Parts: sequence; C-alpha cells; structure tokens
Amino acid sequence: RKWLRLLFFLPLGFLACGPSENPRQILRVGFVPSENVQQVAQNAQPIVEIMERKLGMEVQPFVATDYTGVVEALRANKLEVAFLSPASYVLAKGEANIRVILKSHRKGLAYYYAAIITRSDSGIRSLEDLRNKSFAFVDPISTTGHVYPKKMFKEHGIDPTKDFKNVLFSGGHDATVLAILNRKVDAGATFANFTDGKDAAWIQYLKNPQEQRMIRAIAYSEPIPADNLVINGNLDPGLAKKVEEVFLELSRDPAGQKMLRDLYQIDGFVPASDQDYDAVREAFQIAGINLKEALKKKKK
Repeated sequence: RKWLRLLFFLPLGFLACGPSENPRQILRVGFVPSENVQQVAQNAQPIVEIMERKLGMEVQPFVATDYTGVVEALRANKLEVAFLSPASYVLAKGEANIRVILKSHRKGLAYYYAAIITRSDSGIRSLEDLRNKSFAFVDPISTTGHVYPKKMFKEHGIDPTKDFKNVLFSGGHDATVLAILNRKVDAGATFANFTDGKDAAWIQYLKNPQEQRMIRAIAYSEPIPADNLVINGNLDPGLAKKVEEVFLELSRDPAGQKMLRDLYQIDGFVPASDQDYDAVREAFQIAGINLKEALKKKKK
C-alpha cells in the first residue's frame, strides 16, 4: 500500500549524515508518534496525498520512532513542515529555526489535558494512592505523557523516582493504556481531550466498551495549549502560506476533519503564535525537566 513508502527515523545519528539541503522540489513533513508508528504512517497518508495535489509537488512524510526524532530532524534541516506536540515544539524552538503557524482544536477548543489513569478495580483513587505503585509515562518529552504529569506530581509533593515502586516509559499513549488494562503497571499518564472521560486515549485505543469502562482517570491537569504545525524558517514564504491554507481547508471540510481526527484526534487548526506555549515552558521548569538535558538523554 502507498503508506508503506513512508520513511521512519531510526537511529538519530542517521539525521546527522547526508546533505541538509533539499535540492529537488520535495516537501518533507515530520510526524510525532503519538501511537504505533505504522498506524501514524497509515493515517498520515491521505493527508500527504492531499498536500501533493494542492501544492503540486512531491510530499515526503517521515514518522519518527520517538518524540525527539522530529526535533532532531528539524535541527538537522531535514524537514520543511512538522506536526509537534506542545512539549516537542518548545524543545524544537530552542534547537531549530522553526515558526509555528497553526495549532489544533478539538470541538473548537485549542487545548487538551493530561490524565492520570488506572484500572477501575485498582483501588487507586488519588495521586497520593500512587505511592509504592508502578507507573507508566509515555516519552520523556511527551506533553501529557510526562511533562505535565510530572508537574502535577511535584505540586503534590510526589517524586516518581523515589515514591513509585517502578517507573517505565511505554513509548506511546496506546502502549500506556494497554499496560494498565493488562495489569503490567498500576497506573499511567496519557491525554484526554476533555475532562468528562468520554474523549480520551483509553476511549480511542480500546474499541470494546467493556474495556473502556475498565479504565478510570483519577486526576486531570490544567488545560494545555494544543499540539501544532510548524514550518522551517527557511521555507519560501509563498509555499509556507500555501501549506497553511491546505490545513485550514482541511479544517473546514468534513472529509478533511475525519482525516485529522484519524491522525491525531483533532478536528482542525487555528492560527498560533510562539507565545501560546509559554505555559508549556513554565511546566518544564516546574516539573524540573531541563530542555537541553532532555534532548541529550534521548540522544544517548
């Protein structure tokens, strides 16, 4: 199938080799792996085909194997456009010449939440109950899967490295949900589009209603600025404007909205600015996560 032609970033060192320029008329677009890499690739393909048709040029998609992969690609000048999570954007902004142009919205709201979840029968009712339990984060620079949850824990006087029995990084929101469902860990961090429990990671990844009811949120974060779309600062302004228009058109079209929903559980895009993500920078600080150190650790 066509989506199999997508390239995946494997070792990050691969990004440092080869020419950084893009001599042919190819638009390279990066995608963060919010779930299984192959699934993101498959869901991205219809959007890639629309971009090719609307822009009249080849669009080459890249799905990173972790959140830092897209940041590294932007820094190495290997991408012209990228989808980023809020935390990935903050990290990338300090490392690469990029400009945010759009942020996503869900039902008209340009924010979402981190959720701390457990099995409904676990007996865990509050953050305090997590002491001496096992816990799954998603990725060191996942906004809802690590940064904001760690901020929540710090504000409640909880240190995961000291107070939890075991901590792991699952690599994806789907993996965290399944780890909890299958009792591999007692609890974990993921995303929720709203705080009513009806539109969240466990609803998206668990298709069986009975399984969905087996997952329960015990805490939600404050509203988080939504994920976004960025462009390489060197991209021709005329082409950059066309890229922006493509995604705004997708946001207005029911078929386009479905594609965006399938890709990242979003309904569309609205204009964005760098200042929109100051709260995320503050969350990094409160959580005690050093931006450059986070990138260095992922590169090792």
